[in-house]
Amino acid sequence: MTATLGVHEHVWSTETFDSLNPATGEAIATFPVFGEQDVADAVERAREAARWWADLGWHGRRQRLLAWKSHIIRYIGRLSELVHTETGKPLADAQLEIMLAVVHIDWAARNARRVLGPRRVRSGLVALNNAATLEYQPVGVVGVIGPWNYPVFTPMGSLAYALAAGNSAVFKPSELTPAVGGWLVSSFAEVVPEQPVLQLVTGAGQTGELLAKSGVDKIAFTGSAGTARKVMAACAQNLTPIVAECGGKDAFIVGADADLDAAADACAWGALSNAGQTCVGVERVYVVQDVYHTFLEKLTDKVTRVRPGEDREADYGPMTLPSQAEVIERHIADALARGGRAVVGGISSIRRPYVGPVILTDVPEESRAITEETFGPVITLTKVTSLDEGVELANASPYGLGGTVFAGNKKAAMRAARSLRSGMTAINSIISFAAVPSLPFGGSGESGFGRIHGADGLREFARPKAITRQRMKPPLNLTSFGRTDKDMKRLLTAATVLHGRRYG
Repeated sequence: MTATLGVHEHVWSTETFDSLNPATGEAIATFPVFGEQDVADAVERAREAARWWADLGWHGRRQRLLAWKSHIIRYIGRLSELVHTETGKPLADAQLEIMLAVVHIDWAARNARRVLGPRRVRSGLVALNNAATLEYQPVGVVGVIGPWNYPVFTPMGSLAYALAAGNSAVFKPSELTPAVGGWLVSSFAEVVPEQPVLQLVTGAGQTGELLAKSGVDKIAFTGSAGTARKVMAACAQNLTPIVAECGGKDAFIVGADADLDAAADACAWGALSNAGQTCVGVERVYVVQDVYHTFLEKLTDKVTRVRPGEDREADYGPMTLPSQAEVIERHIADALARGGRAVVGGISSIRRPYVGPVILTDVPEESRAITEETFGPVITLTKVTSLDEGVELANASPYGLGGTVFAGNKKAAMRAARSLRSGMTAINSIISFAAVPSLPFGGSGESGFGRIHGADGLREFARPKAITRQRMKPPLNLTSFGRTDKDMKRLLTAATVLHGRRYG
């Protein structure tokens, strides 16, 4: 069938592509490939819509965004089935993803005015005669390039916050999940039919590049670091700013006093859910030697009970991106060739389009399974002498997205969490920071830069505006050619009194 794109979409491209069910290879729907003119036209429509959307004000936008999240929840059954069909993930996981996305729409809608609205700030002694105001204004049109692994939750971290900040958005979902992207855009159009505030453009990498070059006011990108570099190069032509979330190689550190049953359960889910196709999923596990063997036994018991498949009883689904199985195979083979040991699974776990759970031990830190993002259901387990050594090894990675610490001592756990070079860390839980909408989400290094979610996520899609208003004549005439020596003498005297005192 040919997909519909929503009431505001007008497409002239003749080239098309199919969205496929990764479990069966069956075509789900056909979508147009947006060319240069198509993308340019969408951005032009978005500019007009952005003015209308911004003029609605905080209350008007809040009402419409809350109506959108209510619509999504009412039709969560339809959307979750679509996510399941297009990504292969279990229906319950699709429902959880959608509910988390709804929580973020709700938070962004309800908090945008508090975070971004005008507020008075201190003027300081030199500008005492001025009233100073700071506010955050919309940037205009935001281009969002979304991923396929969480096609609702991840782009919503940009879409909801960009819209709440007063911008319009042009959304380019992954070519693997265009039907989910189309559903989101169409659902928004149902509750906001007046203007094309949220539009869809579909296609592969070239369409994303065209969006980055189109002159939008900001790009929000989620994907690999290599693709992010290409998007940044395209953005550079117009000095378009970008927020980039580029994946991770997250570490899971287990202390000697940790609740090992809870840690093993969290580790198994963090590593294997969504077939390991999670940017903040567990890939490297560092366990203090005193509890290493006990933890390995508990984790092995958990992992061997987990099964991939297409049926409703399966714990996770297929590799959504078929070529990812090749990456997984290379990483396992490299680890084994360097002296690693497969405690659970191995090369034989790869049964396309599925990959069974794999636990590798004794893997050298220079192996690909440690240094590169695997993005599959593969866990490396390494023995360390202490939490500090676990943190040191975790920080040796060029990635810095998320992480986890399991430890009984609260101070030690917090110290380790703070020491991890990651944007987010969970203590005694797994990926819990993603469920807290007031917390920012993002990383550093190969994991990208900028933040979505929370107050920082709202400010990411706004430009700060500083305003001063003179409320009385200045006591010193400093910004005038009529300035006198007496004015400067008084200024220097005051500066010496205030700032000339010796310290230390």
